Amino acid sequence: MRREGNRLLLEGAVTVGTVPSLLDAGAAHLRDGVEVIDFAAVTEVDSAALALALAWLRATRASGRTIRFANLPRAMENLARLYAVDELLPLART
Repeated sequence: MRREGNRLLLEGAVTVGTVPSLLDAGAAHLRDGVEVIDFAAVTEVDSAALALALAWLRATRASGRTIRFANLPRAMENLARLYAVDELLPLART
Protein backbone atom coordinates (compact mmCIF):
# COMPACT_ATOMS: atom_id res chain seq x y z
CA MET A 1 0.00 0.00 0.00
CA ARG A 2 1.26 3.46 -0.84
CA ARG A 3 -0.22 6.89 -0.90
CA GLU A 4 -0.20 9.49 -3.65
CA GLY A 5 -1.92 12.66 -2.50
CA ASN A 6 -5.52 11.86 -1.61
CA ARG A 7 -5.29 8.43 -3.27
CA LEU A 8 -4.38 5.15 -1.55
CA LEU A 9 -2.97 2.57 -3.94
CA LEU A 10 -3.34 -1.03 -2.87
CA GLU A 11 -0.81 -3.53 -4.22
CA GLY A 12 -0.57 -7.31 -4.35
CA ALA A 13 -3.08 -9.68 -2.82
CA VAL A 14 -6.07 -8.37 -0.86
CA THR A 15 -7.26 -11.59 0.72
CA VAL A 16 -8.16 -13.07 4.06
CA GLY A 17 -4.42 -13.40 4.74
CA THR A 18 -3.60 -9.72 4.13
CA VAL A 19 -6.75 -7.84 5.08
CA PRO A 20 -6.15 -7.70 8.87
CA SER A 21 -2.99 -5.61 8.42
CA LEU A 22 -4.50 -3.56 5.59
CA LEU A 23 -7.54 -2.66 7.69
CA ASP A 24 -5.65 -0.67 10.30
CA ALA A 25 -3.05 0.78 7.95
CA GLY A 26 -5.72 1.95 5.53
CA ALA A 27 -7.87 3.39 8.32
CA ALA A 28 -4.97 5.60 9.37
CA HIS A 29 -4.67 6.96 5.81
CA LEU A 30 -8.43 7.51 5.65
CA ARG A 31 -8.32 9.55 8.86
CA ASP A 32 -5.52 11.56 7.25
CA GLY A 33 -7.57 12.58 4.20
CA VAL A 34 -7.49 9.77 1.64
CA GLU A 35 -10.53 10.05 -0.62
CA VAL A 36 -9.89 7.34 -3.24
CA ILE A 37 -8.88 3.71 -2.76
CA ASP A 38 -7.29 2.41 -5.96
CA PHE A 39 -7.18 -1.35 -6.66
CA ALA A 40 -5.29 -1.09 -9.99
CA ALA A 41 -2.17 -2.91 -8.70
CA VAL A 42 -4.08 -5.59 -6.80
CA THR A 43 -3.21 -9.07 -8.07
CA GLU A 44 -5.68 -11.23 -6.15
CA VAL A 45 -8.92 -10.71 -4.19
CA ASP A 46 -11.39 -12.79 -2.27
CA SER A 47 -14.46 -11.92 -0.22
CA ALA A 48 -12.20 -10.35 2.42
CA ALA A 49 -11.37 -7.55 -0.06
CA LEU A 50 -15.04 -6.71 -0.29
CA ALA A 51 -15.38 -6.80 3.50
CA LEU A 52 -12.38 -4.46 3.75
CA ALA A 53 -13.89 -1.95 1.31
CA LEU A 54 -17.19 -2.00 3.19
CA ALA A 55 -15.44 -1.55 6.56
CA TRP A 56 -13.53 1.47 5.25
CA LEU A 57 -16.73 2.85 3.75
CA ARG A 58 -18.58 2.50 7.07
CA ALA A 59 -15.73 4.12 8.99
CA THR A 60 -15.50 7.14 6.71
CA ARG A 61 -19.25 7.65 6.63
CA ALA A 62 -19.41 7.43 10.43
CA SER A 63 -16.92 10.28 10.61
CA GLY A 64 -18.81 12.39 8.07
CA ARG A 65 -16.42 11.83 5.17
CA THR A 66 -16.69 9.96 1.90
CA ILE A 67 -14.42 7.67 -0.09
CA ARG A 68 -14.60 6.26 -3.59
CA PHE A 69 -13.12 3.13 -5.10
CA ALA A 70 -11.16 2.96 -8.35
CA ASN A 71 -10.14 0.10 -10.61
CA LEU A 72 -12.00 -2.65 -8.77
CA PRO A 73 -10.87 -6.08 -9.98
CA ARG A 74 -13.52 -7.97 -11.95
CA ALA A 75 -13.63 -10.70 -9.27
CA MET A 76 -14.42 -8.09 -6.63
CA GLU A 77 -17.16 -6.57 -8.76
CA ASN A 78 -18.64 -10.05 -9.22
CA LEU A 79 -18.55 -10.73 -5.48
CA ALA A 80 -20.23 -7.39 -4.78
CA ARG A 81 -23.03 -8.27 -7.22
CA LEU A 82 -23.36 -11.78 -5.76
CA TYR A 83 -23.74 -10.35 -2.24
CA ALA A 84 -26.02 -7.56 -3.54
CA VAL A 85 -23.78 -4.79 -2.20
CA ASP A 86 -22.47 -3.47 -5.52
CA GLU A 87 -24.62 -0.36 -5.28
CA LEU A 88 -23.05 0.48 -1.92
CA LEU A 89 -19.59 0.95 -3.43
CA PRO A 90 -19.08 4.49 -4.74
CA LEU A 91 -16.80 4.37 -7.78
CA ALA A 92 -14.24 6.98 -8.75
CA ARG A 93 -13.54 8.00 -12.28
CA THR A 94 -10.09 6.70 -13.15
